[in-house]
Amino acid sequence: MTNLRNKTIAEIVSDDISTASVFKKYQLDFCCGGGKTVENACKKANINVNDVINDLLNNKSNKEAPNLNFKDWSAEFLADYIVYVHHTYVKQNLGVINEFAEKVANVHGQHEPKTVEIAEIFSLISNELTAHMRKEEFILFPAIKAKEANHNFEMDEKTMSLIEDEHEEVGTLIKKIQELSSNFTPPEWACNTFKALYFKLEEFTNDLYQHIHLENNILFPKVKNL
Repeated sequence: MTNLRNKTIAEIVSDDISTASVFKKYQLDFCCGGGKTVENACKKANINVNDVINDLLNNKSNKEAPNLNFKDWSAEFLADYIVYVHHTYVKQNLGVINEFAEKVANVHGQHEPKTVEIAEIFSLISNELTAHMRKEEFILFPAIKAKEANHNFEMDEKTMSLIEDEHEEVGTLIKKIQELSSNFTPPEWACNTFKALYFKLEEFTNDLYQHIHLENNILFPKVKNL
């Protein structure tokens, strides 16, 4: 138990991605803020660290979906996985969520101003992620593959730092939506589109956190050690 207290959240999730659900339950950041130890993160969030530790110890991975050993993958394979799984998901869902958000804001914005703010923030996220993924697919990931193939390849690490900064920015925006939506909880009177919006936003957030975790805590450290 002491060992878990002193491990960083990023290390724990990197060892077993299924533990992400435990940190999500307590709203502890495992991607951009994953560098904190469990004890320090709990202290800052005013959460009982023993509750978190007990949940981590009791955590069981879904037997139908074996835990993927991302840390054992090559940088090239992991970069391709991120593009084919996470980038594809984002591209398929940005338009749908934007459409839901705009519709809910137009219908309910007058008596529920938060919906307007959510629509505006998600539109910003959409624009930022579109440019961000293009940068990864056409600049950063090809450079990572070249570096792995030839360790003498001179890679500009400023691009990686920029990408990490952008992760921080989009993470802050999605947390704002999480706060405005009361952790994606629709009001009792919510129509089906309203409910669908919050469902999709929560799904999108879960995917985004894993996406950022794979890059910040596994892919980028792997590349820096080449």
